[in-house]
Amino acid sequence: MKKMRFVFLALFVALAFSLQAQEKVPLKLVETIPLPGLKDGDFDHFAPDVDGHRLFLTAEENGKVQVLDTNSNKLIHTIEDLKAPHAILYRRDLKKLFIVDGDASAVKVYDSDSYQMTGEIKVAIDADSIAYDPATNYMYVVTGGREAHTPYSLISVIDTNNSKKLRDIKINSNHVEAIVLEKSGPRMFCNITGQNAVGVLDRSKSTLAATWPLPAGDKQNVAMALDEANHRLFTVTRAPGKLIVLDSDSGKVIARLPAVGLVDDMSYDAQHKRIYLAGDQLLDVFEQKDPDHYALLARIPGSFRAKTGILVPELNRYYLAVPHHENKDAEVRVYEIQP
Repeated sequence: MKKMRFVFLALFVALAFSLQAQEKVPLKLVETIPLPGLKDGDFDHFAPDVDGHRLFLTAEENGKVQVLDTNSNKLIHTIEDLKAPHAILYRRDLKKLFIVDGDASAVKVYDSDSYQMTGEIKVAIDADSIAYDPATNYMYVVTGGREAHTPYSLISVIDTNNSKKLRDIKINSNHVEAIVLEKSGPRMFCNITGQNAVGVLDRSKSTLAATWPLPAGDKQNVAMALDEANHRLFTVTRAPGKLIVLDSDSGKVIARLPAVGLVDDMSYDAQHKRIYLAGDQLLDVFEQKDPDHYALLARIPGSFRAKTGILVPELNRYYLAVPHHENKDAEVRVYEIQP
């Protein structure tokens, strides 16, 4: 009888620990938004309209932009007339959407209320990632390279006040990916993927100031994020899947941790000191214990090539785009950030 009581006690303790662990999961799935009518193919990036309760999502290989209502968690509109939409900038003050259409070699400008196209800004083919400087209203767009059949890539500087391209910054690599800007100074960081390196640019001079090679064997750095307060720059490689933390002043490698593969989007959560990595089949959440120490906090089941995600801290939500695959409709999974 004592043995049975011991077994039951052990099971109770195990269940209690299991429930406690479940309660501490950093992301809680609260809603799923169906996206019917899409065929197989990747999504690329999100952009939020917090005040307007909207979220924009580029269905790159479907040639569409999906507009979601973040109150009702429903699809409310689809912009159809695009070739390969990648990144989006929403300017609330202008009521405009700037949609990077890579195959059209253009940034297309839309009225954000009517969703009608009002103009376009021509750039090189394969335009993709962007960064936005609210102080100048300049948008920086990665263009050219592989699809343009050039040994270099360009970062085009666009004045969004006047919907006009100002200049190009040349990067001597045919593959450049994500870019992020610091707020306290003129620097801009980019993944020079073709060189397995990080580039540091002075955007006031439109010049490449430094190149920081990644550790040997770490290749295909695509996603990037910045913890400016702690001088930490985050990049993620695909070969192999790895989170790399750099000192954003010196380029020194602070930490390297195994991570999910095929990551395309990453978000740094300054409030909860976390890093979210959306990749193939999994969503990795890393904890920032302090600026020099990091650990995998949770590995949440994702889906096939569900590598597009965004943190919207104002809503305490994380959104993950799941593409259509094997007769299962595409969807967006809505997670509540847990303390």
